[in-house]
Amino acid sequence: MFEFDYRPPDVPLRVIYQDDLVIVADKPAGLLSVPGKLEGRKDCLEGRLRAAFWDSLLVHRLDCDTSGVMIFARTKQAQGFLGQEFEKRRAKKVYVARVAGVMEADRGRVDLPIGADWEFRPRQRVDQEHGRAAVTDFEVVERGEGETRVRLFPQTGRSHQLRVHMQALGHPILGDPIYSGDSEAWPRLMLHAEVLGLHHPGTGEWVEFRAGCPF
Repeated sequence: MFEFDYRPPDVPLRVIYQDDLVIVADKPAGLLSVPGKLEGRKDCLEGRLRAAFWDSLLVHRLDCDTSGVMIFARTKQAQGFLGQEFEKRRAKKVYVARVAGVMEADRGRVDLPIGADWEFRPRQRVDQEHGRAAVTDFEVVERGEGETRVRLFPQTGRSHQLRVHMQALGHPILGDPIYSGDSEAWPRLMLHAEVLGLHHPGTGEWVEFRAGCPF
């Protein structure tokens, strides 16, 4: 079992966009998306947003250590519509990450099934026998000294998918307390949800929301 010391950041709520049906926020790294089950883990983006917008409803989640775009609904109908965007894989997500080592390929695809590592929860692992299908496309943005900046395009939405897939390639995401073992050398997990695109629940038109990468 992996334990972590929860210290949510004391930063202002950042709303990127809002209308009568949706609210889009930029979640800071280190803040839970929803309340944790254990004591002392009540503070979360869902709670902070609801304190400012009483009608906000959860649609999806980001890992605690990941920052970036999260969309919330403001009606039950909008929540159901947006939930289907994710469930049917119509929503398009783009992440930015800094990973260990210099990646050789300019772009590629990771197609490896992922399952829970029950002995070391909440850790996930590549599981060819019992895992669920998981696909991630990647594209190198910049190569540096001992590291690479990449954009990641998850085609599925498995727990810790990007973190597990990058580790499987031999290029774990920098600052990852679970998968890279170098978290003390970095101020945070170097993973950010930069863009979220989906159909608007009111108009049905394609919309994209962006949160600038902080690293």
